[in-house]
Amino acid sequence: MMKGLLLKDLYIAKSNILVTIVCLIVLGFGLSVLMEASALLVLAPPCATTAVFISITSDADSKWSKNVITMPVSRNQIIGEKFILYIILSVLGIIAALIPCGVLAIFGAEMSLNSLYLYGSIGISATLLAGSISLPCAYFFDPDKSQIVFIMSFLASTGIITALVLLVNLIVPIKDNILLPFNIVLIIAVIIFFISHKIAVIAYQKKDIT
Repeated sequence: MMKGLLLKDLYIAKSNILVTIVCLIVLGFGLSVLMEASALLVLAPPCATTAVFISITSDADSKWSKNVITMPVSRNQIIGEKFILYIILSVLGIIAALIPCGVLAIFGAEMSLNSLYLYGSIGISATLLAGSISLPCAYFFDPDKSQIVFIMSFLASTGIITALVLLVNLIVPIKDNILLPFNIVLIIAVIIFFISHKIAVIAYQKKDIT
């Protein structure tokens, strides 16, 4: 049943997903003129996850939430599917960003694995932290307010990452190992994301959908 929910959401948002992926690839080639194309890895995952909120808005508009609870699927699975979709789209965003990076590297553009890892780590961390805030809120607020929270969550995630990096720098100077603090931030972001899922499940189970 989880697979069916995923296919439903992917079908609803397929046009948005395709447009986003194409735009990211084109943007990657465009950025290569001004800066290192690997910097696109910071933007790609957040951009790709917008389709999740398109599916949530579509569910609200079509009254899907009232229909799905009559099906043989638990509320845990309903929420879990959105979180899984969020991760899948984040990965697709990373892949889309890596395409222009790979092509440019083949044609001789300077691009280090460290920069790819660093930017990718920042992008994934920001996306997971933002999702930890916006996904549960999507079920607490109406669609219009949840979209505002979605936008604000990325600003919040940027602040959280900055604060965590500065905190790590007090213990281990980041100039000695620039990747270390961002590895720590990524681990923290993953943990918070899973905790957020548990919170969203508990809240959704108590919510009156009828």
